Amino acid sequence: MYRIIGADGREYGPAGTDQLRQWIAEGRADPRTRVKAEGSPRWVALDSLAEFSDIFPHPVAPPPIEVKMQLWATSDVRPDYHLSIGSCIGRGWRLVMDNFWLLVGAGFIAVAISAANFIPFIGYLISLVVSGPLIGGAFLLYLKKVRGEPAVIGDMFSGFGPQFGSLLAGYLVSMLLVFIGLIFLIIPGIYFMVSYTFALPLIVDRKMDFWQAMELSRKMVGRHWWKVFGLIIVLMLLGLAGIMVFLVGFFIAGAIAQAAVAYAYEDIFTPRHEPAVVIP
Repeated sequence: MYRIIGADGREYGPAGTDQLRQWIAEGRADPRTRVKAEGSPRWVALDSLAEFSDIFPHPVAPPPIEVKMQLWATSDVRPDYHLSIGSCIGRGWRLVMDNFWLLVGAGFIAVAISAANFIPFIGYLISLVVSGPLIGGAFLLYLKKVRGEPAVIGDMFSGFGPQFGSLLAGYLVSMLLVFIGLIFLIIPGIYFMVSYTFALPLIVDRKMDFWQAMELSRKMVGRHWWKVFGLIIVLMLLGLAGIMVFLVGFFIAGAIAQAAVAYAYEDIFTPRHEPAVVIP
């Protein structure tokens, strides 16, 4: 018997082999669908199971996703994707409701750490150093839950490990470019802010160099820049509404916003049924 993570981010099952074959035939599951055998702690791709080798043959092993991402970052070959603002927020809401204390609790911890900003001068320097790694670690926590993987509150501090330098550099460089862009007529700053939305996630998730991650984020967001911009605006309004519904509402809205961005990241960088195309 198996459990799967559907395209909507929800868990289904238990289901037997015949049921999974029916879902594959109906288009409800594909080679990338995450599946876990009963009693196993590990989620794997559906096409990695021997029971379905007749449906998903592997004449040639596909290149690792890291290799493909490096190609996307350094060339004009990259996949298209579909991004739905409503779907990202809806799935984010369900993820937070299903993991309320873990995800909202992570928000409380992040805000508590950010309180160092109120310490004159030293607090600002501390914020510059820890913000990038903290954002990256928090994203990894959410991404694990999105992918149906085990996650603990300590994951939000994983950015202070091997990727610390890249996360710090990615945060500082992107903030500098946004700041410079805002000085020059504001519009360039907004462009950079939206374009670099997924730079830190790429560093912490795919172990990319900070500049390569920034370029890949910019290029992929550029395919549907206005859609990503719209998602950010809606999430900002959601946060504002959370502030108006007392402090707890702010933390819940913040958690939903982070979950929505994590789902957007998956939709953009793990596109389904879309071939790589050359961007003119």
